[in-house]
Amino acid sequence: MKLGIATVSISGTLEDKIEAIANAGFDGIEIFEQDFIADTRTPREVGALVRDAGLDLMLFQPFRDFEGLPGDLRRKAFDRAERKFDLMQELGCDLVLVCSSVHPDALGGIDRAADDFAELGERAAKRGLRIGYEALAWGQYVDDHRDAWEIVRRADHPNVGLILDSFHTLGRGIDPETIRRIPGNRIFFVQLADAPRIDMDLLYWSRHFRNMPGEGDLDVPGFMRAVMATGYAGPISLEIFNDQFRGGPARQISSAGKRSLLNLLDGVRRAEPSLSFDFPAMPKPTPPEGVEFVEFATRGAEAKALGCLLQTLGFERRAEHKTKALSLWKQGNIRVLLNAEMQGHADNAFVTRGTNICDLGLRVSSASETLQRAVALGSASFDQARADAELDIPAIHGLGGSVMHFVDEAFSDVWKVEFERTAPPDESAGLTRVDHVAQTMGYDEMLSWSLFYTSLFGMVKEPMVDVIDPDGLVRSQALSSPDGSFRITLNGAETHRTLAGGFLADSFGASVQHVAFATDDIFASAMALRERGFDPLPIPENYYTDLAARFDLDAGRLSAMADANILYDSDGSSEFFQLYSRPFANGAFFEVVERRGPYNGYGAANAPFRIAALKRLGRVKGMPVS
Repeated sequence: MKLGIATVSISGTLEDKIEAIANAGFDGIEIFEQDFIADTRTPREVGALVRDAGLDLMLFQPFRDFEGLPGDLRRKAFDRAERKFDLMQELGCDLVLVCSSVHPDALGGIDRAADDFAELGERAAKRGLRIGYEALAWGQYVDDHRDAWEIVRRADHPNVGLILDSFHTLGRGIDPETIRRIPGNRIFFVQLADAPRIDMDLLYWSRHFRNMPGEGDLDVPGFMRAVMATGYAGPISLEIFNDQFRGGPARQISSAGKRSLLNLLDGVRRAEPSLSFDFPAMPKPTPPEGVEFVEFATRGAEAKALGCLLQTLGFERRAEHKTKALSLWKQGNIRVLLNAEMQGHADNAFVTRGTNICDLGLRVSSASETLQRAVALGSASFDQARADAELDIPAIHGLGGSVMHFVDEAFSDVWKVEFERTAPPDESAGLTRVDHVAQTMGYDEMLSWSLFYTSLFGMVKEPMVDVIDPDGLVRSQALSSPDGSFRITLNGAETHRTLAGGFLADSFGASVQHVAFATDDIFASAMALRERGFDPLPIPENYYTDLAARFDLDAGRLSAMADANILYDSDGSSEFFQLYSRPFANGAFFEVVERRGPYNGYGAANAPFRIAALKRLGRVKGMPVS
């Protein structure tokens, strides 16, 4: 089974696209006509460029407005086709996509279209070429794959087959199960795209909002199961039109595309084991069980300041690494590492970004299987020189140059093996575990990283929401394990003027902007933090006046919240409390939260007020970065 992607799916010149597609490990490529026309190379040179990159030239597309034309228009359509055949032979591509006509002078009729394709197939056969017919969701007469199949069936020519596109089927709400009735050998090509559910014009929706399988809301897995049930064994390719991807990094988008196909096919095989197709096995997705550790790269005065902040949050410096400049700070089930190494990954991270979270350790049921799945989906494994006493804990490269380690029961004694205790446990401030981690990235990276978490861990994603910053908009999406044991929020910045964008700019792309710690009693924790000298993010009195108007809160509780700078939200059946630190290290910060009842949100209603408060303590607006 060969996997491909259309050149229209990613940004850059044709040469850039071919390089990115080959680097992602695809088998082949669809040449979009516009990409070819804009290039200065001859068809033979383009074909050679594709093959020299190790790719097959799977499909040339699209050939538009062919069938059903009357008189002289019909003759001209065949002339155009012959010229495309010349081009295809020069390129070295044997299959062309013909999409259903939207020509205003076209005539309807299944038999009329079938006759046209029978003749076109005969002409193509003389050149050793094939024709694939696709029903556009907005086609004038043919907008359903069932009608397209009937035209192909009646054309009855071995060089004429059907091309299926998941968007054109699922976007119109057509039952993909109807595909199972089509003979697999009459399907010449399959294109895949997902999309968010949006009520808008089909053509506009298709041209601007398609995304990778697993990034949207369409039943692409059901579509693919139906295709595989026909016995289809040909190429599977991505055709994505997306405004984010047009401006995003070509290599990242290509890699995400490959990941989406591998994850999709793995899911198809698991959902319908009776299907037989050539696809390598990989371990199943298993959600993380929590955060094992959060590691900062830091040193000097910055490390001292961070240590003081951790102390005010109730953390104690419990242990030192036996061979590294690495200290362990602990409270409840939370482990924070401060790495002051002058070599290796932490050194590179600090030199590049200053104090930042360079490593995230996740508790998983099987570290080896999680690593196997991650690598199978395209992630790069991470390794660096280790001392003899150090454990070889599986890890991969993550967002923004960070690392992600996978810790299971076999590695649970790492804290005894590699560390020496330096201080006995002290009274904590009641913080028990990591509630969630907030990663910040460019908006054009969000879909790719959302796919990373859903494909690797099978995490559940929440709808994307808009977070209003005084200087712009930030898109946010939360993902969690089904039981809520691991939560992560992805925040996409479109401008450096927002808080998230400023953090990215000032930290040179650090991956984690804040970590939220859970407590069972935020009022008791706030009191304990105050005793330790914790300086919370100040929240204006106007916020609490508004709370009193929006919620039926006891006056005593409201006063206690205002006194401790605690923010509040409720979904009617449960409550959520938040307390923030002041910003440090280029705009990073900590959060303390309490969830009362089945509250699964993140206090989105409070985000504008938290952002404004953090900005008041940040760099003066308009001041240049030194």
